[in-house]
Amino acid sequence: MKKCVNWYPVITMIAIDLAFAISNILLKKIATDGMDHLVFITYRQSISAVFLSPLAFFLERKSRPKLTLSILCHLFLSAIVGASLTQYLFLVGIEYTSATFSCAFVNMVPVVTFLMALPFGLETLNIKYSSGRAKVIGTLVCLGGAILLTVYRGMPLVHFSGSQHVTQSIKLSSSKRRERWTIGSLAMFAGTLLWSSWFLLQANIGTRYPCQYSSTAIMTFFSAIQSAILSLSIDRNHSIWILNRKTDIFTIIYAGMVGSGLCFVGMSWCVKKRGPVFTAAFSPLVQIIAAMFDVPILHEQIHLGSVLGSITVMAGLYILLWGKNKEMKNQEIKLVQSQETQETKEQVIEITCESRRVHDVEPA
Repeated sequence: MKKCVNWYPVITMIAIDLAFAISNILLKKIATDGMDHLVFITYRQSISAVFLSPLAFFLERKSRPKLTLSILCHLFLSAIVGASLTQYLFLVGIEYTSATFSCAFVNMVPVVTFLMALPFGLETLNIKYSSGRAKVIGTLVCLGGAILLTVYRGMPLVHFSGSQHVTQSIKLSSSKRRERWTIGSLAMFAGTLLWSSWFLLQANIGTRYPCQYSSTAIMTFFSAIQSAILSLSIDRNHSIWILNRKTDIFTIIYAGMVGSGLCFVGMSWCVKKRGPVFTAAFSPLVQIIAAMFDVPILHEQIHLGSVLGSITVMAGLYILLWGKNKEMKNQEIKLVQSQETQETKEQVIEITCESRRVHDVEPA
């Protein structure tokens, strides 16, 4: 029975990655169908806020600290950086590229976050140790994969029959496809930078307001308001808010409840059980599952550059995670040794004091 319990985090992460892959496929479908991106974000974030608010109220009602104006401002900024702008850029990237391609940039998030955390002292790097060298090598390999993804597309690897002209990009001219692919890649890269910045911002929020459900519910609420105001200021046509297709309604509900709700709860549980390194190690699985759906269902083309770049990004990610995991284990060993040394010193001091007391009470 204990062995089965040990497999629960693995099964949970596979289910989460499957849910994320399906979410990416649905996002690609809704983007190519022409639904306004900001409208979609508004609906999705609203559903997420409604879904997470009861969880936050019941699960954190006894441990929730006072919500100050400063924390609200940080959560408002977090909503702009990590929810509104990031989702918009990723939707643009998915529309101009593919769901499988977008997952490669998601795999870059831990590496970019590591690079951005170094100047702020949130991450350490010591190349004297193998863990530090692995982090440097993993970062360079991952960045090389990102460059390869952006500048090199390569020959198509899948050949469809003449009747399978499903995506809009297939019908475009070669120069137009390259232009759209470049724009989509740049949007993905910008979204990756913003998402990594959001993790650094969350590190500050987490120490001041350590309530994950409550902070996420407030953040999604702010994001829904921001997206709605921005959409209304850009396009006053109210018809874009009307959902005519059942697939749009299903995608919004699925992305709001499963993509932003249940998956968040599941990942939080896995981080608690096995740690962040274990959880992050499953991120490349999203791309593999997405490709299994992307090619046969949406008939998206896979190119040699995407495959080579994705493999390079995955390799860099795992090298970085290996170094990070080894560093954490070394820190734990040092902490245990330090505690043991401190306990030994206290025992020696206690024995010495006891000996002195015995010596003082002995008769002359």
